Amino acid sequence: MGHKYTKVAFTSSVKEVQSEQGSRDGYARWETGPDFAHELSQAESQFIEARDSMYMASVSETGWPYVQHRGGPTGFVKVVDKKTLAFADFRGNRQYISTGNFRKNNRVALFFMDYANKTRLKLIGRVKVISPADIESLTSINDPRYDARVERGFYIEVEGFDWNCPQHITPRFSQQQVDRLLAPLIAENQQIKQAKANSAQTQSIGEGSLTLTITGIRQLTPRIRAYELRSTKGKPLPEFKAGAHLQIPVPLESGELEFRHYSICSNPARRDIYEIAVLKDNNGSGGSRTIHQGFQLGTQLNIEPPENFFPLNPADQHSVLVAAGIGITAIKAMAQELSAQNKSFELHFAGKSKQEMAFYDRLHYQFKDQITTYCKSENRPMSLTSLMLAASAKATFYFCGPERLINEALEIAQAHGIGDERIHYERFATQHYANDSAFKVTLTESGLSFCVDAQESLLDALLSVGVELPHSCKTGNCRSCVTQVVAGEVDHRDAALSHHERHSGQLMCPCVSRAKSDKLTLAL
Repeated sequence: MGHKYTKVAFTSSVKEVQSEQGSRDGYARWETGPDFAHELSQAESQFIEARDSMYMASVSETGWPYVQHRGGPTGFVKVVDKKTLAFADFRGNRQYISTGNFRKNNRVALFFMDYANKTRLKLIGRVKVISPADIESLTSINDPRYDARVERGFYIEVEGFDWNCPQHITPRFSQQQVDRLLAPLIAENQQIKQAKANSAQTQSIGEGSLTLTITGIRQLTPRIRAYELRSTKGKPLPEFKAGAHLQIPVPLESGELEFRHYSICSNPARRDIYEIAVLKDNNGSGGSRTIHQGFQLGTQLNIEPPENFFPLNPADQHSVLVAAGIGITAIKAMAQELSAQNKSFELHFAGKSKQEMAFYDRLHYQFKDQITTYCKSENRPMSLTSLMLAASAKATFYFCGPERLINEALEIAQAHGIGDERIHYERFATQHYANDSAFKVTLTESGLSFCVDAQESLLDALLSVGVELPHSCKTGNCRSCVTQVVAGEVDHRDAALSHHERHSGQLMCPCVSRAKSDKLTLAL
């Protein structure tokens, strides 16, 4: 039962060493529960079919292992089904050691390597050798575009597999990979140079008191770009603490100037730069696209000094930092601040794939003893319930990521009695649910009455009818828009109000919170 790979690989001697080295407890749970890691999923299939080589180990009659490097065109190893691999054996080395070994012992171990992305897949199984006389089988696994003589075929029945730790894999890139990665950057660089040549003046955006210049742009992932900001006057920048953000002015295609909040992800100890990371969202309102396409080296941003609605609590005995996706921007700075203060913390980082996870390598280098990463592409999901329940009763949690992460964390905390004072989080945007409904609002001071649509925030509705309500973050983090409630039941979705303030029913944050009742009366 449990992990099929460990059933074969974790012998009594292996378990003994694991116990000596302190890793046994972590692996023991793999050996219970339903069987897994014995049927290839889409993730394993795609990984195998993207490889153009592998390492194969067989066992001889003398008991000695024999390791051989096998290569061919990309995808020469075929995934026949969830339990079977097959590949053609091309004419080459004439020793036939692997083929001979398989006559007496059909056990085989394979290593599939992706050096560029520091990823490897281990697989064990049993081999069936296909003779040249079986033309139909050989034809089905051969690549007619590859000019090499096929001598036989190998069919491998999968016993188990495991994605291996990438810590000590040295990245290597083929020239084709380098060219493919650089091509869009070279094209964009040419566009930027041309745009600068066509512009008589340096672009200056915003009217804030702090003037910054973009002095560096780095592509962190295919969709995330980091921007380095320095004082235009060369002065030290205002101090900030981890969790702080900058309000960046963004001119949209419509001509309207909007503001986007981006966490400062550079080390809080630095005063020479601020760094923000921007995820390009092609389905968003256009702010991130404008930044990626329009912000260039030399662009000046006139902004206000950093604000912080998501600070670390200096009294925390142990901090559990949890990030998903672009949420790592705020959490990274928190890890750096806690590390500099020699404070106890652990860092959990989840993403779709390593290639999509900003700062992945840097974080593993800086916090190798504190960090745990979870990649969906490698079938390593993060269990938020296990993570939160495993923490000590005095640990404080900090969450930053998409709505589903925040909502799940809050649900788990409520279900297991984890107090509000131990849960801190920062949202990215106003959240709307499928079951949200419209409601009517009455303002006592102005006498206005209007309806708020199901997919419209109360704050936006107030602004649209001319109510000048102070606001800043629009994500329920800053308290700028806190409004007094006269009547009606509130669905609180903010991270700014205290537990007492929410239960009093007298205050709400209209940027994210809504009415549970059909009507809501506000003191505006």
